[in-house]
Amino acid sequence: MMRRSAYASKKTGQPNSTNPISCSPSDIFRTASSKASSKEMERIDNLFYSFANRSSGMIDPEGIETLCSDMEVDHTDVRILMLAWKMKAEKQGYFTLEEWRRGLKALRVDTVSKLRKALPELEKEVEISELLAT
Repeated sequence: MMRRSAYASKKTGQPNSTNPISCSPSDIFRTASSKASSKEMERIDNLFYSFANRSSGMIDPEGIETLCSDMEVDHTDVRILMLAWKMKAEKQGYFTLEEWRRGLKALRVDTVSKLRKALPELEKEVEISELLAT
């Protein structure tokens, strides 16, 4: 035999709980923020794969040259080394997906044009870092 409360629940379609489900504005913000963050990460990843070598799964020197060309920056520009520093790249001339994500998230960029616009700020950050280290 079914308990009455279980029967009532099935009959009305309502849960047995007396606590109503509610969303606070902060819950809604968190959800929207999470979706925005997810979209940003998707754009960062898509950008990575547009420059990555398919066989190695990394951005190699050729991919970096293409990136530089798209940013309208010479591949010998010292700011490209600064970008590698920001990504904490372990191997010179190569960026892994994780390094790419780390760097672009830290710079808060997800497009080539935003990355180009972030270079002067990155240059200042490196200079300040050097001053603090001395």
